[in-house]
Amino acid sequence: MLRAAAAVAVLALAAGCGRPAEREGEPVRLTLSAAASLHEVLAELADRFEAEHPGTEVRVNLGASGALRQQIEQGAQVDVFVSAAGGPMDALAARGLIDPETRAPFAANELVLVVPAGDDSEVRGWADLATPAARRVALGAPASVPAGEYAVQVLGSLGVYDAVRGKAVYAQNVRQVLAYVESGNVDAGVVYATDGADSDGVRVVAQAPSGSHRPIVYPLAVVRSTRRPREARALARFLLGAEARQALRRHGFRLPPPPDPAP
Repeated sequence: MLRAAAAVAVLALAAGCGRPAEREGEPVRLTLSAAASLHEVLAELADRFEAEHPGTEVRVNLGASGALRQQIEQGAQVDVFVSAAGGPMDALAARGLIDPETRAPFAANELVLVVPAGDDSEVRGWADLATPAARRVALGAPASVPAGEYAVQVLGSLGVYDAVRGKAVYAQNVRQVLAYVESGNVDAGVVYATDGADSDGVRVVAQAPSGSHRPIVYPLAVVRSTRRPREARALARFLLGAEARQALRRHGFRLPPPPDPAP
């Protein structure tokens, strides 16, 4: 089932827009809000969960982690949240909006520099971003997109951020960064390793050096306001289980340490 309708868009999750309770005999509907970089693997896992839990429907709502955090803060009906960084989850935890007992690391990733595929680019490494070879560089907006925040850390660590800042093209999520590079509208972009590996339209030219950014770990938690706590916890357990970890590995994600006992 194609879940693109949910990708990088809000599934009628505007603030204050409630969700009617399911009538008897209707499927149980769960909303899983997650970082855009998890698109393919969560589409697969949502289908598997539905197959193993007849009568349950999982709606995957993808976007920038900061924007998804704001949706939850504004009252959007979300059952499980997966962020691309700890910050958005920490902000929700500080306001008591997630169930802390269910918080656990879901996946890990790395950051890479990409250029358009097939383009005889002169950008061959991070240092080239400070030269005329890179006229436009796509980054996620650091205030709301964890990939952009990580990118700023890398560029700052390598001493090229000041040179890049004036020619940065900011995107609303990491998938938009990827699209800018694929289209050739920018000379280079910074994305997750999984995004670079999934796209035939880009070429990876460099990986972020070890220690140049904070570890990229995706935390998961059940949202405290869920109207289906039992089913939401079941979905969280599934996403932290062996089947999900195998899927993450197939899609190129690194695995975090095994989680604590499942919620």
